[in-house]
This record gives sequence, C-alpha cells and structure tokens, in this order.
Amino acid sequence: MSDQPDGARADLWSTIDDLWKWLEADQPVGGREGLLLRMLKLSEEVGEVAEAVIGATGQNPRKGVTHTWDDVEAELCDVVITAMVALRTLTPEAREVFARHLARVAGRSLGE
Repeated sequence: MSDQPDGARADLWSTIDDLWKWLEADQPVGGREGLLLRMLKLSEEVGEVAEAVIGATGQNPRKGVTHTWDDVEAELCDVVITAMVALRTLTPEAREVFARHLARVAGRSLGE
C-alpha cells in the first residue's frame, strides 16, 4: 500500500513538469516578461505564508485568529511548488540543477 495521497504521481519532478506544461499552454504573457512574472509569483506565495502565520497567531487585533497551522502548511507547500515550477521555467534540467544544489547545501551544512 502506498503512503502517497490518492492521485499523487510517483515522480515529483514529472508532476512539476506537467504543471509547467499546463501553465505554458495557457500563459497570457510570454517571453521575458512572462518569465519574470513567473518568478514574481514566488513573492505572492510567500506573502500568503505571512498572512497565514499572522492569521494563525491572531497578530492582527482587528481580525483575530483567521487561519490554522494547516493553512500555513498548505501555503508553504504552494511556495515550494511555485519555486520548483519557476526553476523548471528557467531550465528543462531543473531536476538535476536542484539535486546538485541540494547536495552542495547539504555538504556545506551537514559536512557530507
């Protein structure tokens, strides 16, 4: 029995590639401007994480508690997905670029 949710693909990067293709097929703005807008989408998603954290902690006294920590988790996942799609937008070798970079960060941080 798989521990993946129903409908989850076995390969993360295949799913990212499918999402990238879907976005590219219906992109209202293309070229360099479209690329830059894809990168800016990350800022939007990070802002949604901040909004969820503020809402989960009730830091806005006017609004009170408006989010849960599950909402924060979901927004963080959106950031990761958006970053991976942005990387795929920059290079078809996103999987390899990410793996090399992760190995460098792990080696530097964990001494591997």
